[in-house]
Amino acid sequence: QVQLVESGGGLVQAGGSLRLSCAASGRTFSSSTVGWFRQSPGKEREFVASIVWSDDSTIYADSVKGRFTIGRGNADNTVFLQMDILRPEDTAVYYCAAGATGVRVGIRSRDYVDWGQGTQVTVSS
Repeated sequence: QVQLVESGGGLVQAGGSLRLSCAASGRTFSSSTVGWFRQSPGKEREFVASIVWSDDSTIYADSVKGRFTIGRGNADNTVFLQMDILRPEDTAVYYCAAGATGVRVGIRSRDYVDWGQGTQVTVSS
């Protein structure tokens, strides 16, 4: 059974930083795309960032470019999202997601096959 578990969320003041982690069990991220999405109340889930494990290529939403960094963890089943210069509008539940092994996916949430339960990030002004 595949599980993705996010950690590292919390409450931070505007301008601060948080580091989210995603750990998988039952699968690895090798030869996969791993993405972060977020959803705030009343809004649709939106793409934040993704990384292709095999070549480290990354994509960022314009709203987080230059402030967030996605990267591979120390093991082939962990990914992190470093979030700096946080803003109140970054407040959301953040989800980790992984595409099928061997399939390169992009920013569409429907292309990801495994999802975590989410971790809350709250940025106060």
